[in-house]
Amino acid sequence: RYYSGEKKAPVLTVFIGGNHEASNHLQELPYGGGGAPHIYYLGYAGVVRFRGVRIGGISGIFKSHDYRKGHFECPPYNQQTIRSAYHVRNIEVFKLKQLKRPIDIFMSHDWPRSIYHYGNKKQLLKMKSFFRQEVESNTLGSPAASELLQHLKPTYWFSAHLHVKFAAFMQHETNSKEELPKATKFLALDKCLPHRDFLQQIIDVEHDPNAGDSLEYDAEWIAVLKATNSLVNVTQSSWNMPEQNGLHAKWDYSVTEEAIKEVLEELNHDLKIPCNFTPTAACYDPSKPQRNMEPVHTINPQTTEFCAQFGLTDINDRIQQAKEERSGRGECEEEEEEMDSTGSAEEPSEYNTDNSGLSSFNPDEIMLDEEEAGDEDLSTCSVDPSPDHPPEFSTSFSDIRIMPDSMVVSSDDAMDSNNEELEKSGGSKQGEGKSPTERSLKRIGGDENGNSGVKKIKRRNQAIYAAEDEDKTD
Repeated sequence: RYYSGEKKAPVLTVFIGGNHEASNHLQELPYGGGGAPHIYYLGYAGVVRFRGVRIGGISGIFKSHDYRKGHFECPPYNQQTIRSAYHVRNIEVFKLKQLKRPIDIFMSHDWPRSIYHYGNKKQLLKMKSFFRQEVESNTLGSPAASELLQHLKPTYWFSAHLHVKFAAFMQHETNSKEELPKATKFLALDKCLPHRDFLQQIIDVEHDPNAGDSLEYDAEWIAVLKATNSLVNVTQSSWNMPEQNGLHAKWDYSVTEEAIKEVLEELNHDLKIPCNFTPTAACYDPSKPQRNMEPVHTINPQTTEFCAQFGLTDINDRIQQAKEERSGRGECEEEEEEMDSTGSAEEPSEYNTDNSGLSSFNPDEIMLDEEEAGDEDLSTCSVDPSPDHPPEFSTSFSDIRIMPDSMVVSSDDAMDSNNEELEKSGGSKQGEGKSPTERSLKRIGGDENGNSGVKKIKRRNQAIYAAEDEDKTD
């Protein structure tokens, strides 16, 4: 967005969003697009191809109270929408579940719920003992991502969010004797700090050596976007995706080979994604600092071009229209947007818990002060399984311990000195007899009246940052 035009990424990069990205910029590209030259964002959800390798992903983190809403947020954000803007929505999961062709690589920020049962769970809990309650009750991670994992069965699945390196190998069940068994190799990496496992050796993926080195559209995904375009929702009203329950005339939005062929013909069989990145904000100039700039709702030309090419609804343009209509009717937009984002007044979620994957106190997490009562849900850490609310997917998950050679977590990982210090100072001592607020360090800025004018940052990983400072002085 702020690219000056002088450089580009040396390696083609494909990424998804999490809960610490610039939501106002990524929201400009709901269907994906260039975040910078040679760096491609997959959008709220997306699938692309590179040298025959099919790469998919879903952005954001799971929160049940926003899961069934539309994408209604836009800058300037309020205290609720600044967080809900990066929460996963059911429509994106629904779109991805229409895919029938195999996926090679899939990415999510959250871990799929239950994936920890397929790796070295003992070692994971040694490194992150504060995950124990959710792991044992099978409530850690995203149930929506787990649903996608079971449906898509990708060869590789990469996640982040929990700030620990963890590998797993999941053998999927087959639906019929004729179906060949599939397996997924899962890998999550740690955060980028000294002595942390934030890198993994290169993984070889089967590809087409004769294919070009350009990123390409995926014809089936484009066809699914066209088929589900009528489902686009830009309101914050909760709604369910079509399903075979007698309430919907149509519930299957998967596409036929004929529909995929039509997409190929529209593109003249040229699937190359155009390099049309265009800055939508002035480049940062350190000599002219601009503080307290309010984000502006921007219609990105990449999205405009993409929607025009495939006949899709520009979500941001639809949001802008809705705002203008409300303004024309004299409705108070602020009153509507400032509805509490706790989900207290909503219908129950289709999932029985509201865990985003960091519901436990995690000393490694750095987050905005407002998120304490929002995204992290520290007051509702876990929901124990019961006969009425069994943990999702538990019946189909076994406790496999087989690990692929290329994704093994070494025994040295469990002996990392920083992690042991973290357990002592963050996971154990800080957790005894103190509230989450008392356990946190704050950076607080205020105005001349003593009001907090700068967002407070909580350093929950005190031991790690202390270790980092020691490394700098050595």
